[in-house]
Amino acid sequence: MDSVFQDLYEKYHKDVFQFIFYMVKNREQAEDLVQEVYIKVMNSYDRFKGDSSEKTWMFSIARHVTIDFFRKQKRKRNRIMEFFDWGEQGHLIQDDQPIPEEIALQNEEIQKMYHCLERCTTDQKTVIILRYIQSMSIQETAEILGMTVSKVKTTQHRGMKALQTYMNEEDEEGIKSETK
Repeated sequence: MDSVFQDLYEKYHKDVFQFIFYMVKNREQAEDLVQEVYIKVMNSYDRFKGDSSEKTWMFSIARHVTIDFFRKQKRKRNRIMEFFDWGEQGHLIQDDQPIPEEIALQNEEIQKMYHCLERCTTDQKTVIILRYIQSMSIQETAEILGMTVSKVKTTQHRGMKALQTYMNEEDEEGIKSETK
């Protein structure tokens, strides 16, 4: 099992980390979630049937671990909001983390794209990351997400359309602020 685990780690660690990092946008949290993925991989490898590739199977686990993380964060935020009486100002409290330094790439267009990607739905964001950042095929993406190929294509099309709209809006806002 050690050699199998080592082989999986060497082949897919970088890709799994990048996928999770693009989803959570926090290096330390991504590292913790990657560890959780590998714990699940070790604990369930004997049940891996080989119906899909190991890579697809691992990304599916990574996706579920990330979704579980988001659910826990949402429940935690809701408990905190219920505990405190925020009154009329409660809607002003936001949990918008700044974009990590790793994402602050030299190219402004890429920075804007990552910023706008946050406005897409979770499914759109996940499909775009898997297809364009992780270079997965439509079939692999469908297997990882548990979607049909046509659902991936539709989500990808809608996600790209939404992303383009958000980026155009950003451009328009930038032009408006420059003319002031």
